[in-house]
Amino acid sequence: MSLAERIGLAALRRLDPERGHALAVRALRAGLAPAPGPATSPRLAVRLAGMDLPNPVGLAAGFDKNAEAVVPLSRAGFGFLEVGAATPRPQPGNPRPRLFRLAEDRAAINRFGFNNNGAEAIAGRLAAARGSVPLPVPVGLNLGANKDSDDRAADFAAVLACAGACVDFATVNVSSPNTERLRDLQGADALRALLSGAMEANGAGVPVFVKIAPDLDDAALDAVARVADDAGVAGIVATNTTLSRDGLRSRHGAEAGGLSGAPLFDRSTRVLARLAGATDLPLIGVGGVSSGAEAYAKIRAGASAVQLYTALVYGGIGLVARIVADLDAALAADGLTAAQAVGRDRAAWA
Repeated sequence: MSLAERIGLAALRRLDPERGHALAVRALRAGLAPAPGPATSPRLAVRLAGMDLPNPVGLAAGFDKNAEAVVPLSRAGFGFLEVGAATPRPQPGNPRPRLFRLAEDRAAINRFGFNNNGAEAIAGRLAAARGSVPLPVPVGLNLGANKDSDDRAADFAAVLACAGACVDFATVNVSSPNTERLRDLQGADALRALLSGAMEANGAGVPVFVKIAPDLDDAALDAVARVADDAGVAGIVATNTTLSRDGLRSRHGAEAGGLSGAPLFDRSTRVLARLAGATDLPLIGVGGVSSGAEAYAKIRAGASAVQLYTALVYGGIGLVARIVADLDAALAADGLTAAQAVGRDRAAWA
């Protein structure tokens, strides 16, 4: 990490976490961040649900909720991006404070509650980004539901209908712990109906993923896999944040909300491996990725691609290029491509 990056991160960490995050997004928009472009090599390039990724390291939803920095993020080294979550109508989310750094644990807890500008505004920004310059990586949108909605399943379809033409893929987010009873939609019957509605609304024909929680038991994971297979979705994102608080040291460890970052790595990777044994759908591994070794471990556990977010709080945007370079070196050492490495250690994790 450069001296400028260290100084910038230190300054941001002195601020309230949510304000620091907003300033980081503004800095990206202003061009005050590395822009090496998406790193790639013959080992790193992968094909995921019909999309060609220069590398399998993506940005998870939540960092750029309102699609404000799509162009600079597409040049930061990622192989793909996911923005949002977007809900049909704008909503402020939960009261502040709602984001907490757990520095001792290299983690974060958030209870944002799908705060965003709404699907129409976000779709407009995505269309503008696509119209300004050719984007070098696929860009997807995380779909959410309004807190006060009478029909949350219909909300996912509405967002996809509004923004589907502006993205390369979409993710149905039924696993955020910060909207009351949203996770109930992961039950087999509810999820089947929800995904059916979303697929019917997918006029643009983009790949649709479903994002699940890391707190599901094996029976629930098997049910999700069966429903996803039957629904014709493109893949599963495993996982969202956790409600578990095992082994935390930070004074913020008891805050309500979803826990992300390093403590989630083992739990989310076990869920990933379990799913890899239950379905042939491609999987995106999320949770605790902060190094090339961890990205590689997710891939060997069953992920075709990975995503990260919380690690950027502690490593800065320059971390992306370092993770991709280290992943490439690990693949080279083993004589594998990323696609060939998928699932090689699944049994050890499952």
